[in-house]
Amino acid sequence: MANFVQSGVVKTAVRDLAAPIANVAAFAEVVDDVLTNNPFGCTAYQVGTENHAAVEKSREYYTGRIAYENGEAETVGTVSVKCLTVAAYTANIATVLGNAALATAMGGTGAHATDDDSFSAALRCHAANGEVFTLALSRTKLTLSSYEDDAIRSTVENWADAVPALA
Repeated sequence: MANFVQSGVVKTAVRDLAAPIANVAAFAEVVDDVLTNNPFGCTAYQVGTENHAAVEKSREYYTGRIAYENGEAETVGTVSVKCLTVAAYTANIATVLGNAALATAMGGTGAHATDDDSFSAALRCHAANGEVFTLALSRTKLTLSSYEDDAIRSTVENWADAVPALA
């Protein structure tokens, strides 16, 4: 029988943020900056007949929480909205907060509990050396995965060091 032979060393690195990213706008700004400015020097590539951008968003989720409090400042209920885009997140939170029937049914006044919100996005990146790696961003950490060359980690780390929201 033939043995498996290791063909590479795929790595994962995690950076825990000192403080959560402040809000959805700051989070979207970080993601959009990578997509627009390609700070890692990635290159476009082709798989079969399909062309890929140097950096592509492969998934994203935005979750907001609305807490309802009664007249004694006791939480009487919560509603969470999970959305696939920032626009849907913003619209859905506004819709829930504006729903008088829901507030009545909850027995309190709704307020957006922004500290409990969560955001995540995964970016698929094609390094100049041909490696495809993933940078997953959340409100509290960055996860770099599926890379072999330590220069990729260094490049991403240097970029993150220069982005105030990722301190």
